[in-house]
Amino acid sequence: MVRMEPAENDIPRVRGSGTQSVYTILRREILAMTLPPGSPLDEVRLSERFGMSRTPIREALLRLSGEGLVTTLPNRNTIVAPIDFASLPTYFDALTLMYRVTTRGAAIHGSLELMADIRRRQEEFAAAVDAHDAFAMIEANREFHVAIAELAGNSYYTTFFTRLLDEGRRILRLYYRTFDDRLPRQYVDEHEEMIAAIEARDIEKADRLAVRHAAQIVRQIQDYIARDLAYPLDLSAT
Repeated sequence: MVRMEPAENDIPRVRGSGTQSVYTILRREILAMTLPPGSPLDEVRLSERFGMSRTPIREALLRLSGEGLVTTLPNRNTIVAPIDFASLPTYFDALTLMYRVTTRGAAIHGSLELMADIRRRQEEFAAAVDAHDAFAMIEANREFHVAIAELAGNSYYTTFFTRLLDEGRRILRLYYRTFDDRLPRQYVDEHEEMIAAIEARDIEKADRLAVRHAAQIVRQIQDYIARDLAYPLDLSAT
């Protein structure tokens, strides 16, 4: 059984900031798993919590629905979207492919002048790992790989990879808990190796590193699920 932290009930109301504030706060809580899969998202209660009308609440929920983070049931109740563990094999296939094509593309098309953003994101990731800040790790990891995709220069790849990384945040959050949010330093080191291969424009090495990086993440997440969940589980039932 996976233990979820309860969503906070005493967050101060947000006044005058509308849809964007509601969207930002709820999105963070969903991705950080303080709002677990299956949690109800009642418009009336959210309106009271944020101190605003139901219109911006409804608009924020629609945005979150478009990202696959919330879902509306046949009875019209809205909940945090369950995690579909049964679809993980196909998700991992797509994720691995995008690691490869974006890292290869960065090595092919990149330049030293354009590496600054990737290095800045890596510094943020390393700092988050040192601080044992799981949410910051997930955010920085996402931005690191998106920066590589942007360097590769294919906007279609970037858009698709970004969505995959966003969809995987809750899985990473569960996985990081197995380390008590003390992520092994190897993740930082692997990022450094990828940066070096891109800077050297070593396409084949960049590809190998991307494959290895994706494979060990996938393997460890699969091991975690097999060990702690025993079988693919809809977390809305927990």
